[in-house]
Amino acid sequence: MLCRAQEPLLPARPSPPAWLDLGAFHPAPFAPRRVRAYVPPGPARPRPLLLLFDGQNVFTDEGSHAGGWHAHAAVEKLGARTFDRPVVVAVDHGGRHRIDELGHGAPRFLDALATQLVPALRHRFAPTHIALGGASLGGLAALLGWLTHPDVFTHALVLSPSLWFDHGALLHALHAGRLHAPPQGRIYVDAGGRERGRMFADAARLAAIFSARGLGPDRLLWRPDARGTHNERTWARRLPKALRFVFRRAAGGRLAP
Repeated sequence: MLCRAQEPLLPARPSPPAWLDLGAFHPAPFAPRRVRAYVPPGPARPRPLLLLFDGQNVFTDEGSHAGGWHAHAAVEKLGARTFDRPVVVAVDHGGRHRIDELGHGAPRFLDALATQLVPALRHRFAPTHIALGGASLGGLAALLGWLTHPDVFTHALVLSPSLWFDHGALLHALHAGRLHAPPQGRIYVDAGGRERGRMFADAARLAAIFSARGLGPDRLLWRPDARGTHNERTWARRLPKALRFVFRRAAGGRLAP
């Protein structure tokens, strides 16, 4: 059962990093999948949480078809005085069902995250806030989750989002005002100049829409990557900057909202 263990996760004294197998998550009607967590080292204190799609690619190269993001290493490099190092939770994709669950099925999948997985994570980790992130279709799903569940997902890391999906429906909805950015929270958006099709142009348009709607540099970071391609190696290279933007502390050392 997911997050069955009830023992305190963060002890009072400084602790080494912790790797946790949180068990199986069954986002009905989709197939069950593995959920893992990485808790960075440090003293016990309130932490944010970063929930990432495509969990097979989040940590090490093992299990990934094209190399891992090594998100744990990127988190450890965040300066503890300037950034709030998040607990990283990786949710595996459904293999051959990935396109469905992160594409047309994304609203149902996000509802399952918000109503089934997130309550268990809140019980286990008591996070200060939760960021949602991913790349490609995972980036598209992270964007949709931030737009439609702002009470659950405060921030979003949107890497090379597949905004072309469904004939650009999400981008059109934002442009037409049928969807709106939440009144608070940060969003990081990037794309590579060497990606195929309209990936780069659509991501730039997304950033322009948010900017025109009043998201300033304190809430929006658009990162064009001229040499970037559409693969795990590129996303792993860009992840540290995304983390620094989303998890930097507010003025006065307060936790970011």
